[in-house]
Amino acid sequence: MKQTEKTGIVTPAYVFDIGKLRARVRKIREALGGRAELCYAIKANPFLAEDLIGEADAFEVCSPGEYDICESLSVPSAKIVLSGVYKAEKDVRRTVSRCGDRAVYTAESPAQIGLLCRLAEEFRLRLNVLLRLSSGNQFGMDGQMLTEILQKSDSLPLSIVGIQYYSGTQKRAEAMGREVRTLCDFALRAKELAPTIDRIEYGPGLRVDYFLGEETEEASLSALAEILQEVPEPLKVVLEMGRFVAADCGTYYTSIVDLKCTDGNAFCIVDGGIHHLKYYGQTMAMKIPHTRQFPCRKEAGNEERWTVCGALCTTSDVLVKDLPLTDAAIGDVIAFEKTGAYSVTEGIGLFLSRDLPRIYRQENGERTLLRDFIKTSEINRKGE
Repeated sequence: MKQTEKTGIVTPAYVFDIGKLRARVRKIREALGGRAELCYAIKANPFLAEDLIGEADAFEVCSPGEYDICESLSVPSAKIVLSGVYKAEKDVRRTVSRCGDRAVYTAESPAQIGLLCRLAEEFRLRLNVLLRLSSGNQFGMDGQMLTEILQKSDSLPLSIVGIQYYSGTQKRAEAMGREVRTLCDFALRAKELAPTIDRIEYGPGLRVDYFLGEETEEASLSALAEILQEVPEPLKVVLEMGRFVAADCGTYYTSIVDLKCTDGNAFCIVDGGIHHLKYYGQTMAMKIPHTRQFPCRKEAGNEERWTVCGALCTTSDVLVKDLPLTDAAIGDVIAFEKTGAYSVTEGIGLFLSRDLPRIYRQENGERTLLRDFIKTSEINRKGE
């Protein structure tokens, strides 16, 4: 745990810039021109949820823990979309008891339809339901199964309000176009069986430029805006987004703690590691992400290329290879940008019983601590 005068941050730590976050949402909305509502996928970064209550139209909640977070933040029930491939009855019952027919509930199997029907009857409510269309994996149901449910929808204590679809991230425009057309065609046919259907809820998987040389974000967003112009009335569009909303606002800071040359290879050891840093699409640390170096001394030096390794006792703990650093020294801080999505929760945080990083919120130049270091050694032991 090191603090530098240059950053004022005790490393390792994440900093989430709320100004950048809000600017990102504005950019998305301006590009889409009012053609879609925005549903934030909390799994991308739950620490941003509070600041997005006034920015997002809805929140995709995929676990009882994520619902706990929403409840603690007083997220309005009407903004909750309870999703997830596994929904325990006790958890869905709790949500129904508190959110009732104001929330939306997704159904990914006939069993989930049965569960929602039982709870609707128990609470004497007509629950709003999205049917998830599968992309060929474990999520959702195929078209035939959905059609069978739709054919009996008028006898169910449910209001089928739309079709949900998500197939993956970092998608190209051609794939988005095909998916939206297919989804709209299915939704219109479904509406003939269930007239209450008024929307498609679509995860576009827009591309994020994580690495140097990538310039696809603008084109990806523009392509989506054009594709959505083809969505026929009376369908409205709700876009599920996590990565594209959150990635840009986050920076991960880690300090250099050791430097050495082994058999001609220059190794830079930092106090963080792969248990904190996750870039989708990184391959054997070969791609260079967007970084900044904060030197601990003023003298200008030569630029050298380093293999940056973390603090874990595994050869897999390589953050990036061949990273250019200027006069690298112990105490310097390396900032890894575009880490606002998934890094904070998706890493192997319990490995080696190292502390979880600090988390800061930054707005208008002011930085506040959201979460201090957490000792995982207290988790990785027998309970008392």
